[in-house]
Amino acid sequence: MLPVDGILPQLSETLEQQTTVLLQAPPGAGKTTRVPLALLAASWRGERKILMLEPRRLAARSAARYMARQREESPGQTIGYRTRLDTRVSDTTRVEVVTEGILTRLIQEDPALEDYAVVIFDEFHERSLQADLGLALVRECQQALREDLRVVVMSATLDTAPLASLLDNAPVLTSEGRAFPVGVRYRPLSASSGRRSRLLDHVTATVIEALETETGSVLVFLPGAGEIRQAERLLRPYLPSDTHIAPLYGNLRGDDQDRAIQPAPAGHRKIVLATAIAETSLTIEGVRVVIDAGQQRRAVFDPNSGMTRLKTGRVSRASAEQRKGRAGRVEPGVCYRLWSESEQQGLPAYTPPEILEADLAPLALELAQWGARSPDALEWLDPPPPAHWAQAVELLQWLDLLDGQGGMTDHGRKARALGIHPRLAHMVLKGRKLGYPRTAARLAALLGERDPLGTGAGSDISYRLQWLTGEYRAARPDRAGLETLRRAADRLVTERGAKDVDESQPAGRLLAFAYPDRIGLRRAGDANRYQLSNGRGARLREEDPLGARTWIVAAELDGQAREALIYLAAATDRATLEDDLADHVRTIDEARWDDRRGTVVARRVKRLGALVLDEASLPEPGPEQIQLGLLTAVRERGIESLPWTEAARQWQARVRLMKQLEPADWPEVSDQALLAELEQWLAPYLAGIRNWKGLQQVPLSDALQSLLPYEQQQRLNRELPSTLEIPAGQRLRLDYTAENGPVLAVKLQAIFGWVVTPALASGRVPVVIHLLSPAQRPLAVTADLASFWSAVYPEVRKEMRGRYPKHPWPEDPLTAEAKMGTRKSGR
Repeated sequence: MLPVDGILPQLSETLEQQTTVLLQAPPGAGKTTRVPLALLAASWRGERKILMLEPRRLAARSAARYMARQREESPGQTIGYRTRLDTRVSDTTRVEVVTEGILTRLIQEDPALEDYAVVIFDEFHERSLQADLGLALVRECQQALREDLRVVVMSATLDTAPLASLLDNAPVLTSEGRAFPVGVRYRPLSASSGRRSRLLDHVTATVIEALETETGSVLVFLPGAGEIRQAERLLRPYLPSDTHIAPLYGNLRGDDQDRAIQPAPAGHRKIVLATAIAETSLTIEGVRVVIDAGQQRRAVFDPNSGMTRLKTGRVSRASAEQRKGRAGRVEPGVCYRLWSESEQQGLPAYTPPEILEADLAPLALELAQWGARSPDALEWLDPPPPAHWAQAVELLQWLDLLDGQGGMTDHGRKARALGIHPRLAHMVLKGRKLGYPRTAARLAALLGERDPLGTGAGSDISYRLQWLTGEYRAARPDRAGLETLRRAADRLVTERGAKDVDESQPAGRLLAFAYPDRIGLRRAGDANRYQLSNGRGARLREEDPLGARTWIVAAELDGQAREALIYLAAATDRATLEDDLADHVRTIDEARWDDRRGTVVARRVKRLGALVLDEASLPEPGPEQIQLGLLTAVRERGIESLPWTEAARQWQARVRLMKQLEPADWPEVSDQALLAELEQWLAPYLAGIRNWKGLQQVPLSDALQSLLPYEQQQRLNRELPSTLEIPAGQRLRLDYTAENGPVLAVKLQAIFGWVVTPALASGRVPVVIHLLSPAQRPLAVTADLASFWSAVYPEVRKEMRGRYPKHPWPEDPLTAEAKMGTRKSGR
């Protein structure tokens, strides 16, 4: 009996009357495996099937296998599953557990989902991009085509109110908590030595402590595979013979993943070292101890560079609760948190939804196929960020997958049908036309998964191609992984018996079609360092032999803004690039700032993105070219190179605050936004200026204020004034740039009688008051004057009246006269 069992009759009854239900059940309640089986008997199901979306492949396989065992069947009979590279379904299958883009593919092929009676979104609190997209599409299907289609959204830790609102105030059913209690023990790090080494040493010590004081197997949460391998090396010398280590992460072979979630042999214990893959949906047999390092690694997309970087940070409170719940699945357990109880309160409530941080190119292509040229056409719990969306559309148009109006092209339809990232799909289609269908398919398969050889094999993706064809032998052969990748590549070769025109395997040439923004030109006299066609810098590891090549294409990088580290790449050459990407090579006349000469120079430049292929000097630049060169210089030097004044920075902070209060009515004036819009507000003030010295005389405040019409400037002054009158009669400057601003720094005696804390913007923004002593030293900070006068002022008065006897320290500050000076001076 699992906790969720008690609510299943109510769920079935609700779905008889309603088409949409939100089920909230804490970790360990059993919702993943109990709900689909319970709905098999529903009268409204008829002969249609049940579809359940799982965010992770391992969880999808595990859930399907568990449910099949409950019916004494094998996966593929009544219960089946579909993942991108592994499918077990048959004509008798009535419950399909699917993952990745499978739901999206099904609904694109059949918008009415005629084969299915209900769609279940499991672990929706993970807020994966595919889950958000799937829910948006299924909701439109339900509202426009299938009023009888049931939708069940299941979540463990999500705030249900916004989701229920999105689902037209759907009923929320709540199950009781986990079956067994879990005690929490906080074990914060000490304050000495390097953090990463300390963390792994601390993990090792805590595991040893748990093995000595607790029974059962241990599940350890670490941020990534690298930390897992290091922790394994540290732990091995201390483990008894009856204790085994089982790593668990996404790039692990399927049989090794299965081994990690199976129970330890009788009389033995197991230590599972896992990433967040073990956070939800899995019951790892025998685990009653969780050790949580409190970190997670997320992929964060930068729309400016078009690259994704892995970011390691603290887990959210919701994730910490999920992890804790792993210890109470089968019996009472214990959870060690490697941080303090006070740090627990400072954790963010939830992990940001993937849709806010992800590369949106696949999403944009799917929406174009759906007929939506803007995300506004669908309902979202969190809409896609405009900058991410704009970058995605720009990329898809570069790849000729979308037309100039954002509609799907024939090329785009063919690419989407391949079911892989649009970059890789474009490359596969180009590879077929050039006569390299197999090399293109192998590259796409390799880049669709994690690197099978790792960094030890260098960055050259050619070695991976040779590994796939059997020409290169890896140090640790992964036969299962090899066969999986070969099957994935074969799936992308549509013509039976299709072969490449020759044996050259032109990896670099093909990668340039997928990553035209990551073509790299080696910097002069600097091996291993490259400028990319997107304008960013990148480097290979020092010993990497690919660093001897002048031209490369980078397929995978760490995404660091200053200089990204290249993980996978291939060599190419200029002639091939100019021929294949001729439509993207531009010859333009441009002006640029010459630091050495201290002026603007003009030149004719042949470019591929940001890479200069050829250039030639032009005669003396005209006024327009000078202006363009000065703006280019500002972009290169940064917005801070302009003649900022304190007033200008305060104006910027005031407008940014109004933007927060009224997002639709005020312009974005962050440094990044100002830099992007220099032509709009700065260029008109550059008339007659020919050099950098002249630029430093520009009235920057006037230029910035031109971004606001006169009426809005007046409203800014009313809502967020630059000064504030105090009880002593003076007007003092407000600091909007201060942390938690606006801040008013004022002597305490000058605000006697001020009972109510002043608030700006029609009462929406309280002023934070920094109260100063007569010597201008800080006494207190408050945004609640009433509380300060009653609770804090008596202690301040007791301490200060002896130190500053010439200044007034009345017992009742609310009736005293406000003064700036001493008792006698009145100043």
